[in-house]
Amino acid sequence: MKQLKYIATTILAVSLVATLGCAATNSKDGASASKQESAGEYIDDSVITTKVKAAVLNEPTLKSFEINVETYKGVVQLSGFVSSQANIEKAVGITRSIKGVTSVKNDMRLKDK
Repeated sequence: MKQLKYIATTILAVSLVATLGCAATNSKDGASASKQESAGEYIDDSVITTKVKAAVLNEPTLKSFEINVETYKGVVQLSGFVSSQANIEKAVGITRSIKGVTSVKNDMRLKDK
């Protein structure tokens, strides 16, 4: 019986250490020092990225292969080269309309003609 209690206590202690080890650490000013996403956040960002790419692909005026999409914690970054300011505005507008997008960072540039 003592051996069973010892095993259970050991498993509980290892689980507790593992759980606490995965928690975000705080810096001296109280802000989170961790810059990593949880698995759920990563999946959510992947879904947002896929939805944005699909929406851009479905827009006939945009050449989607020229627009790169990256998402981090709901913030979508658009980059690449497009042929007009109207295309930039269209891509940003489409991205803002996607559920889960908290903001859009526009790093697209106009092509030199």
